[in-house]
Amino acid sequence: MKRNYLHTFIVFTLFLLHIQLAYSQSYDLLIKNGWLIDPKNSIDEKFDIAVLNGKIAKVGKNISTEEANETIEADGLYVVPGLIDMHVHVFYGTEPDADYSNGFNSVPPDAFTFRAGVTTVVDAGSSGWRNFNTFKEQTIDHSKTRVLAFLNIVGHGMKGGKVEQNLLDMESDPTSYVANKYPELIVGIKVAHYSGAEWDPVERAVEAGNIAKVPVMIDFGGHIPQLSLETLLMEKLRPGDILTHAFAHVRGRIPIVDENRKVRPYVWEAQKRGIVFDVGHGGGSFLFEQAIPALQQGFRPNSISTDLHIGSMNGGMKDMLNVMSKFLNMNMTLQEVIARSTWFPARYIQREELGHLGEGAEADLAVIRLDTGDFGFIDTRGWKMPGSQKLVCELTLRNGNVVWDLNGISRPEWGKEDEK
Repeated sequence: MKRNYLHTFIVFTLFLLHIQLAYSQSYDLLIKNGWLIDPKNSIDEKFDIAVLNGKIAKVGKNISTEEANETIEADGLYVVPGLIDMHVHVFYGTEPDADYSNGFNSVPPDAFTFRAGVTTVVDAGSSGWRNFNTFKEQTIDHSKTRVLAFLNIVGHGMKGGKVEQNLLDMESDPTSYVANKYPELIVGIKVAHYSGAEWDPVERAVEAGNIAKVPVMIDFGGHIPQLSLETLLMEKLRPGDILTHAFAHVRGRIPIVDENRKVRPYVWEAQKRGIVFDVGHGGGSFLFEQAIPALQQGFRPNSISTDLHIGSMNGGMKDMLNVMSKFLNMNMTLQEVIARSTWFPARYIQREELGHLGEGAEADLAVIRLDTGDFGFIDTRGWKMPGSQKLVCELTLRNGNVVWDLNGISRPEWGKEDEK
């Protein structure tokens, strides 16, 4: 009889301990009092965010610090989804005369992403089907940054010169085959730098996109003779395909803003039919003469991206937050800018698990500060635009881990080791 009482007592005690543990389960990390901007979930107000096991466990008001192992105070700061830079070149290497495809013009992603609040980048065609495996093994597999890719229609990728003019190396079938082989990494097909008068590269890329069911990104220009931008936007591309370098004015391409500083009528129509206009700032593809009149007329880019590479990061582009700040100072709202740097590109690359802060999502987020003062911003022709607003990244989380902390807001103050 005593054994039965003892057994019941033990079982009941274990049950109570289980209930107590369930209700006192700690979060790994709690971000308190930040102003949350989450376009997907239509949130634009002060919220707390709790992280557990690399996921967003709870978004709510007044989450107790007693429930968290670590608390970060974000009062006066904005908490946003980890930024998605949809146009970069990160297939870096030391191959001679290889340009962006395992060459010196591309850059290692982790060196330039987290400090700008970027947690996901999409390499824009540096590799083709012939060398994607090298890119994967060399860069993607070893980066803390999430690296996705548009696969170049040129089999050898973006090696410059004659390599990118070789129509014989632009094949739809092997390109789509590799895209289908790595659906978790390859999000689209890229066309760039072809200077001939033929539409073949675009048509073959679209064919590969149809087979793999992914979008096509076009870097359009440099054609001799010049090809029609209207034909590209209204006939060649499909809804969901992407025109990058939207605010460029380069040789061999009709700009979207005409000589009278008016957005061309078919550009409006193309955006309505679902063509994505991506910034793709770069080192030579963003002019205030295009962007400012377009914004004044109400034409907004669909996505903001940097075209990060060795030639852009130390020029007028600098980084993702600097490009976003330009659009803030061209009278886009902070909410519009965040949407075009998070949730919108997530949808365009068909990765809707990214770009938002919903409960259960991977804990990729940025804590940013909006400074006011006297700032200057430079376009790729060297013109300066004054501005009064500038975004700065205070903290970046990737998969729930702090990967960038500008001012130590995630760390305990020296001399107060015993305080929680």
